[in-house]
Amino acid sequence: MKLHIGCGTIRFDGWVNIDALPTEAADVVLDVTHGIPAPDNSCKYVYNEHFLEHISVEDAVRLIAEVHRILQPGGVLRIAMPSIEVCVARYMRENWKEDEAIIRNGLTWLETKAEMLNVAFRNWGHQWLYDEEELRRRLLEGGFQDIAFFPAGDSGHEELRGRESRQESLLVCEATKR
Repeated sequence: MKLHIGCGTIRFDGWVNIDALPTEAADVVLDVTHGIPAPDNSCKYVYNEHFLEHISVEDAVRLIAEVHRILQPGGVLRIAMPSIEVCVARYMRENWKEDEAIIRNGLTWLETKAEMLNVAFRNWGHQWLYDEEELRRRLLEGGFQDIAFFPAGDSGHEELRGRESRQESLLVCEATKR
């Protein structure tokens, strides 16, 4: 079984697409922060993009542990999300207003660097932003030990290559269950 958590409007054929809200793409409407009704060791892949940063860090760790439970040995959790490091780097730039992501996302109305950071941290339902160190820490807390980071679109697994749909998926990792 392959699960796509937080699918929103993006459907993966051959996967079980899950979202907390009913969408045309969702096969299952489920708040995964309350658990995933799947047997232990039953999933080969679990994928989410721009999802984990929208739940509390406590819920994220519980969800990571739940995914660890349902993954079969050798199964992979792939996470793609914005990176807090990119926000901080943008903040440090003199010409931050000329940043491609600022323009592409229609954020040229922002007036100050502090406003830009607050929008990144607080808007769109963001609850917790991550960098590699923080994401690794939370994956370890959830039971994973084999953790690797990749450029968006890259993977050691054919089924997981090229899954990212958003250019802001700058922090991408795969955690493999032993």
